[in-house]
Amino acid sequence: MTDHLIATLNTGSSSIKLAVYKTLPDGQPGEAVLRANLSGLPGNPRLSVKSDDQGLAARFSAAADISDLTPARLAPNLLTAIEEALGAPVAALGHRIVQGGPDILSTQRATPALLDFLDTLSPLAPDHQPHNLSAVRAIAEYRPGLIQTLSFDTAFHREQPRLAQLYAIPRALTDSGIIRYGYHGLSYANIARRLPVLFPDRAHQRTLALHLGSGASLCAILDGRSVASSMGFSAISGIPMSTRSGDIDPGAVLYLMTHKQMSPEAVSHMLRKESGLLGVSGLSGDLRDIENSRTPEAEEAIGLFIYRIVRECGSLIAALGGLDAIVFTGGIGENSSRVRAGIASGLTWAGVAIDPDANKAGAGDITALGSPAGVLILPADEEHEIARGCLSVLAGG
Repeated sequence: MTDHLIATLNTGSSSIKLAVYKTLPDGQPGEAVLRANLSGLPGNPRLSVKSDDQGLAARFSAAADISDLTPARLAPNLLTAIEEALGAPVAALGHRIVQGGPDILSTQRATPALLDFLDTLSPLAPDHQPHNLSAVRAIAEYRPGLIQTLSFDTAFHREQPRLAQLYAIPRALTDSGIIRYGYHGLSYANIARRLPVLFPDRAHQRTLALHLGSGASLCAILDGRSVASSMGFSAISGIPMSTRSGDIDPGAVLYLMTHKQMSPEAVSHMLRKESGLLGVSGLSGDLRDIENSRTPEAEEAIGLFIYRIVRECGSLIAALGGLDAIVFTGGIGENSSRVRAGIASGLTWAGVAIDPDANKAGAGDITALGSPAGVLILPADEEHEIARGCLSVLAGG
């Protein structure tokens, strides 16, 4: 497969991220030769393209037809643009799938039967799963012979200790699949793999990874494996997010339905689309807008976000039995020095201290001199993890 092209698609409700890799002699993906992000879907599409080869970036931008945003046309058009820009066919296409259920532990080749099963899991991630699967089906119809692989956000967490996966509910419900799945696993798997390579002088046996973006979660990684995570059964759970509430007392949900006469659909919409940073600030789900505002409500939204993260960190540090390193990733984790500083301030008891100047500069290592725990910033690279999984499927036949 050396020099063959592997492409990845990360399809969401408001954006599509893609990347293209050439295969190295050892069968692994090299650095991405092309990356693109189509954001602002569906109302205000904006395409940004990155490549060390400016001519390649220009050719892709010119070839990318985003005039038709329907899933049946958009994914095939992007695939065509990749191949036209590079002047070569794609050997395989890997996709991010948010929810894979309790038994899928690794990347899988896409089949109609598997896609039908994954449809049944859409209620656990309604803002992601349908979009993920629509792109796979669109490509299958457009290019039936192209190998497509599916990499799952839940897979990295599936080998957590059993107690970390359980809710205290009737066993029959647990056996039916109502457990803590965890999400953002592709991001965490990438961190676990790259951390010892990029920061070889930092201890990393007990790593707490914070994926902070529009969706946000935390993961306790012990010896490279997930042992606990903030997200549970659904992608609503855990810490507050851009528009998602995070954990909320189940009694409050029952109260909204029985005493406020809210329908299940209305409660679902409120928890997924009207809560989190948006709900508390009353302004925006985008932290950049909130940080630029200075209203009391905006300040409270930031304060609550940091407070809930620090509390969750305490729980996950306990699961790890201590802390060697904390890693920030995701749009907020990589770019908000204020949030990083606030979290670090709340974790001084755990041996976390940051260098203020390095933090403001967004350096990769922001650990203060003498800090017992390392504090690092590592850009999320889910696409590279998808490409690795894709190549592993190809190597296995």
